[in-house]
Order: sequence, then C-alpha cells, then structure tokens
Amino acid sequence: MPKLSIVVPVYYNEDNLRPLYADLKEKLLDRDNPFEVEIVMVDDGSGDRSYQVMEELKAQDDRIHLYHLSRNFGSDAAVLCGLIQSTGDCAVVKCADLQEPTEMIYDMYEKWVEGNNVVLAVREGREEGRMQIFFANAYYDLTRKFAFPQMPKTGFDVYLLDRKVIEVLQRMDEPNSALSGQILWAGFKTATVGYVRRAREIGSSKWTLRKKIRLVADTLFSFSTLPITIVTWLGGLSCVGSILWALDALISKLSGQIEVTGWTMMFIFQLLAFGVIMLTLGLLGAYLWRTFDAARRRPPYLIERADGEKPLDRRARG
Repeated sequence: MPKLSIVVPVYYNEDNLRPLYADLKEKLLDRDNPFEVEIVMVDDGSGDRSYQVMEELKAQDDRIHLYHLSRNFGSDAAVLCGLIQSTGDCAVVKCADLQEPTEMIYDMYEKWVEGNNVVLAVREGREEGRMQIFFANAYYDLTRKFAFPQMPKTGFDVYLLDRKVIEVLQRMDEPNSALSGQILWAGFKTATVGYVRRAREIGSSKWTLRKKIRLVADTLFSFSTLPITIVTWLGGLSCVGSILWALDALISKLSGQIEVTGWTMMFIFQLLAFGVIMLTLGLLGAYLWRTFDAARRRPPYLIERADGEKPLDRRARG
C-alpha cells in the first residue's frame, strides 16, 4: 500500500494546531484510505507553545512525527526539512492555518496515481482582502513574465511531490532560493487541482512585508535575469545620454556658445550616472553575496530535537 506524508510547517500556530488535527482526523485520518498516512510537523523556531501542542498531539497519534528547528529558518526551509524527513512515496505540503480544504488531498493523490510527479493546488479564488490579493497576483505575474511562464496565474502554496522530486530538491541544496521556483525548474510531469483559499479564522499571519520582499528577491535573483537586464538598460541609456551630451558640448564649444553656462545640467547628469553606478554595484553585490553564501555550504536548516525528544537537563548532574 502506498504511503502518503503530510508535511505541515509550523510557525506561531499554537491556536491552529488542535483544530488542524481535528480537521485532518475527521476528513482524512479516520477514513478507510487506499494509502497509509503520516503527518510530519516542523516547528520553524516558534516563540509560542506550538511545539508543546505538537507534542500533545503526538501523544495521541503515533502517526505524527515532530521536528523542532534551532531557530526560524523560513517557511521554505521548514518545508524542505519536512519533505526530506518524510518517508512516504509522495508528500503533500499543507499549511497550518486551515485556509486550504483537507478534502483536496484526495484529488491530489488521484493525480499522483495517474502518473504525475508534481501536483499543484492552484487557487481559483481567495476569501481575503483586496490589497493582499493584489500584491499576491502582482508577484505571480512578475514571476510568470520574467522567470517561469508555467507558473499558475494565481500561484501555489500547497503541492504534492513524488519521492523522486523530493530527492532532487535535496540534492539541489540551494540557499536563498524559492522552493516553488525549484519545483517548477525541475520540470517533472505536473498536474493541477483547483480550490478556493479560505479567509483565516484563527490567529494572524506571520507572512510579513519583509518576508514577501525577500521571496521576490530570491525568485528574481535565482531564476531570472531581470535585475541584470535592468542594470544593462540603465547603463546603456546613461552611455547614450553621455555621448549626446558630449556632442552637444563639443558643437557648442566650437561655435563659441559656451562660456560658463551648462554646469547645472552637467552636475545633474553626473549625479544620474553616479546613481546608475551605485545601483549596478548594489545588484552585483547581491549576486556575489548569494555566491558566497552558497560556497559556504551551510545547511538550510538545523534540527534541534525530533519526535518528542527533551532538551538535556544539566542541572540534574550536580
């Protein structure tokens, strides 16, 4: 019988975990399934009682496996940890905020049975605020245009991966990169399942503006030439402007029109050129930093403890 792993990244989800388990138990775990099930929960350095609640759930159900990261490494690192530690023939990534219906896991599994290595859960609608929807769609439009034309128009957060795809992600070992981009880059046979993303009812999202900007940067720097293209065009326009300005100055000088005028415009143009140079250096620095970070080969995450392991109590040693 095939085995299905459900990977749940956890970050400040203390209040969501019990309703999440109850939902999984009702709609998946207690049913007569054509597959075995395991749940892999990865605490991404939460500062609340998320891991304690996870341990309580583990005590109720031995199909739950727990991993606690030493600090907050980011959602993609937590997901990657869960995928690598899972033992299923395929694995579904499910968010802990209860915004995706559990029932669609069956649809994703059926697509996998049909021979697809990747199954993306594509949003057909979102019960969220207009600004949140606008910025999400802007990111996915940017990704589709400059990095991955095959990116679903409304993006994806939830997906199923075959074991061979998980092994590829593990071998890629790319820091500062978007996991969704790596999945699309791998190019395995892919199917989609549609769903409506529900509004969040419990807790608040920790998906901050800073993290969103970081995701955009990781996607563009890792899978697109857009930043370099922008700098190239700015540099080219600056060079053309410099040549035209030089020709104008030369003609004016030869015709005796220049005395001491024109210095203001020249100063403005020098400032523009200096700005282009600094922008170029900043972008090159970003690429160099990512190269340096990859060369250090630091692991994308560190597991502090797993499956209910307790921290050492050194006070008992006397």
